[in-house]
Amino acid sequence: MVTADKGIDPAAALGYAQSYGRLATSDATLAYARGAAGEPMSELRAHVRSETSPDSPMIAVTGTSSDPDRAADIANAVTEAVAAGAGHVAEETGVQLIELSHAVAPAEPVSPSAALGTAVGASAGGLVGGLVLLVRPRPGRRGVTAPVPGPAQGGGAAHTGERELVA
Repeated sequence: MVTADKGIDPAAALGYAQSYGRLATSDATLAYARGAAGEPMSELRAHVRSETSPDSPMIAVTGTSSDPDRAADIANAVTEAVAAGAGHVAEETGVQLIELSHAVAPAEPVSPSAALGTAVGASAGGLVGGLVLLVRPRPGRRGVTAPVPGPAQGGGAAHTGERELVA
């Protein structure tokens, strides 16, 4: 979270949060974090993302990995790197970056399993295919003729007639 020092416009914290959020995945930050994360920069870049809120000066850093402890380590390493970088320029900017919490390893995967993804995709495909079958034109209905009554004639006797309508 970014906080403004006394005498600094609080709106500045929001602007700096947006900037620090973008810097979290920059080359300089990832180069600093790679030692603590224990991964090369290219791998680290593929396993980290940051998000900011347009309404509050908060930054969320997320690490991804098949190993839950590794994901937390990645997020913590990048967060530490952003905080260190912000600390170096805090006097000039007038804002402080405060770490509210450390990332913890999730108890279970946050991404759906491959089997679940396949089942959902197959269900959606079956539903769309069924809808297409329901709304498609039927070939046997073209050129069907239907009797249509003719116009009524004036006068005493009523006449009936048939006309063909070709669709």
